[in-house]
Amino acid sequence: MTKRPTLDELDLSLGKRTRLHRLLYEHGPGNGTMLLLPIDQGLEHGPVDFFPNPPSADPDYQCRLALEGGYSGIVFHIGLAHKYMRKYAGQVPLVLKLNGKTNVPPDDWAFSPQTATVEDAVALGADAVGYTLYVGSPAQGDDIVQLMNIRADCDRYGMPLIIWAYPRGEAINKKGGRDSLYAVDYAARVANELGADVVKLNVPKFEDPRNAESPKPYDTLYKEMDYASAVGKVIASAGRTMVLFSGGSKISDEDLLEKARICMEQGATGLIFGRNMWQRPFEKGLAMTARIKEMMRSM
Repeated sequence: MTKRPTLDELDLSLGKRTRLHRLLYEHGPGNGTMLLLPIDQGLEHGPVDFFPNPPSADPDYQCRLALEGGYSGIVFHIGLAHKYMRKYAGQVPLVLKLNGKTNVPPDDWAFSPQTATVEDAVALGADAVGYTLYVGSPAQGDDIVQLMNIRADCDRYGMPLIIWAYPRGEAINKKGGRDSLYAVDYAARVANELGADVVKLNVPKFEDPRNAESPKPYDTLYKEMDYASAVGKVIASAGRTMVLFSGGSKISDEDLLEKARICMEQGATGLIFGRNMWQRPFEKGLAMTARIKEMMRSM
């Protein structure tokens, strides 16, 4: 198990420390952990993710869920932030995504262009910004330069930087796949190296036989792993970067709670659950949120 980093242990500017304090202690579970509700899937996946629960196509649905469920914050792209956050200002912290793409082109050369600025986030009263970095993509050179400029603005304005560290691209596909232990572990380290304050990761699929296609020693290391040790491995690689784990696609309630518990026990700072929450009817989403927050408060 890796010890969860605290604000006092991190070298953060006053602005970053203040904004992260709001996310970690003044909203959400309130005990130094973080629970975010993302609604960037409309851009990244299209309307299809809203089909299981049609009312969720209205972003006000997620705003109400974030407010009534007591989330640490909600994740929006700039258009939705402008159009839907006004009546929730000061009540639901905002994480503004600064880049994004559709899933229409293939991911062989994955790149997510910038769609908003850190100045936009400041004007909107955001408490953090999000940036998707496609680790391993042939376009990662341009991606890293784009991130460098955003990171400099985050430092200038005291804005926490959350990196969505996603392995993508044709080379990753030939080395075990984007969810392999090798790929996710590498992505965690890259986020730490490139200056993330917080990194969002997917839990590696350590049981997937494609792990055998990974570079040594990952081609055999995965065989020694269970869920907890795989989670612990990537948290350790993130170093002094707070780690949020994604919920991914919808799974059973008990599986979701058990996997979330293991992530927190292994040293994650928090969770970022979207479809697993807002694809449910509203009251069921609130109930599941309450169960997750109760578990997080026990950590």
